[in-house]
Order: sequence, then C-alpha cells, then structure tokens
Amino acid sequence: MRALQVYAGARARGHLRERGLAPGDVAAIPAAAGGPKGLVLLPLDRYLFGHWLRGPGRVVHLIGASIGAWRMAAACRADAVAAIAELTDDYVAQRYPHEPGRMPKAGVVSAALAQHLDERLGRHAAELLAHPRLRLHVFTGRGRGLLRPPLPIAPGWAAAFAANAVDRRALGGFVERVVFSDPRDALPLALPGYPTRRVALTPANLAPAVQASCSIPFVLDAVADIPGAPPGRYWDGGITDYHLHLDYATLADGLVLYPHFGPQLIPGWLDKRWTRRHGATPALDNLVLLAPHPDWVRTLPGAKLPDRQDFATWVDDEAGRERLWRRAVAESQRLADEFAALVTGGGPIEALPLAGAAGLG
Repeated sequence: MRALQVYAGARARGHLRERGLAPGDVAAIPAAAGGPKGLVLLPLDRYLFGHWLRGPGRVVHLIGASIGAWRMAAACRADAVAAIAELTDDYVAQRYPHEPGRMPKAGVVSAALAQHLDERLGRHAAELLAHPRLRLHVFTGRGRGLLRPPLPIAPGWAAAFAANAVDRRALGGFVERVVFSDPRDALPLALPGYPTRRVALTPANLAPAVQASCSIPFVLDAVADIPGAPPGRYWDGGITDYHLHLDYATLADGLVLYPHFGPQLIPGWLDKRWTRRHGATPALDNLVLLAPHPDWVRTLPGAKLPDRQDFATWVDDEAGRERLWRRAVAESQRLADEFAALVTGGGPIEALPLAGAAGLG
C-alpha cells in the first residue's frame, strides 16, 4: 500500500508523463487552511524546502492560508528543516488554560499565539523576506459591511453564511480578501471572485498577518489594525480561500506543486457542505496535487488525519492528544520518502486526474 497519491490537471499530467518533475518546473506552492490536518504534510515540507528546492533556481511563490501560511513562513527561514521541526513541536504541544471539559477562550489562545508567532517568525521577519528564491504570500480576510468594527460579529457571520449559501461571491460583501506579499515580487496570479487588496509584507506586519490568517472566527479573536494595512478586523484566510482554489492557469509558465491533505480543493471555508463547488476547474490545469492515499489514512491513529475536533475530544487529556498527533506525524514521513523516490532520476510520473470539473456558483 502506498501512502502518497499524485493528481494533476490536464496540462500538468502531460508534463509529468513526458518529463517527470524537477525542481525547476515548480513556480508556486500553495498551502491550505485546515488546522491540524496540515501536520501530516510537515515531513514532506522538510524534504521539499530543506533538500529538493534548496540552492539556486527560479523564484517560487509560496501561497498560504491559516496553518498553510504558518507552514510557508517557516519554509522561508534560512534553516527550513529546523524551522519546520519547530513548527511541528509547537503545534502538537500547544496547550492553553481552560475550565475542565471546556475549550479555552478565544482571547487566551490569541494572546498565546501572538507571543509565539512573534518569537518564531516576527523576530526573524527580515530573514524570511530576504530568502533568495522563495516569496511568501499570506491570505487573510478583512471584515466588511456587518463585520466592520465595532459591530458584534455573531450576526455578521450568520448573514455571511446565508449569503455564501446562495452565491459564494456574495461573501465579498462581508469579507475583503487581503493578501500580504513579499514586496520583491507580486503574486503572479489573477485573484477574481472577491474584493481583493494586496499589501506589502514587512518585518512589522509579518507575524500579525500570519496570526490573522490563522484566526478562525469564534475560536480566536480577529487581529485588529495590522501595520501597513487598512484598519479593521482580520480573520482566517481560509474563509475566502480555504483550499486556495485559485486561477493558477494565469501563471506565465511553470507548474503549481500542491502538497495537500485530500484530493479535492474546497474553495472557501463556508463551502464545505456545498459539494457542487468542490470539483476541479480549468484554473487547475497546471496543478500537481500530492495527497495521502485514503487507505493509508485509515492506518493512522483513529483511522483519520489529525483534526480540530481532537482539541475538544481530548480537551482534558492533552498528553493523549499529543501522543496521537506525534504518531501521525511520524507515520507521515512515508509521504516524503515516496515523493523523493518518485522524483529521483527524473523518470515519467503517472498522475490521476483531478476531481471532475464543477461550477463555483
């Protein structure tokens, strides 16, 4: 049984079949929101950024939302292997004061995360933004309309959910997509669908931008008034771009290499139940998706990937949750090992087609 499956859009499948996959083929790497599910991708991240893409070569754009933004920021550290190992330990071992049987309060989690991200990323922001090849782009969502301060957030999010159910583009009346980008190179993608603003990443706003990108409504507090960006409340980048189903076909050249925890790209966080929106589109024609095989996932603790529900399930046994998550991460080394074997030697790669085309209405 293999742990890794490879999927690809039509153009990318032809490339893999004819030429395999080399580091110079990769123009962009997205990293999705999804909380603890992203833990199983960290061994693969260590191989990609610590070995396969290390050294001189073309510029590679790293596009992240939520935990994906944290992963991609760590990848930009000078010692990516050590930084990603730190991220693994930090995420698995996170604990917060809480009442027995109850989840920690959003303010408690947000305060701890702010301090942590400043230590791990903020104090190294100049180093991250000077990487010779990698360019970081962090997706966030800024409240508009009923989600503007000082309005209470519960009615605004209820209205946003209802509007998105009718048409996902209607979410733009409540959330503006704000992308914080390495100022050396703009993100070379069209970003339709929502009102969108691009802001330069700086040492002053890198850590707050990553925190905002991780701030799930009601689970964490919004990040207010990020330096260099318009005033307002900023939330998780996955709200508008959960799995970063972007218009990758607008890249001038190169492939998009996407380590992901599943075979489908759900466009927005509020689109989970709207399965008609989950299919592939022509925008993914040049995308190569790396995902765990479902049979391998069933060998993990609990027969599933780590997920956010584990925090509630193990709320009073944090050590038990940590043990399960560490086992899952250790097993996930197979994803990295199988990818390394796949690309070594430059031989042809057979990929499965992405999920069938579907509308995004």
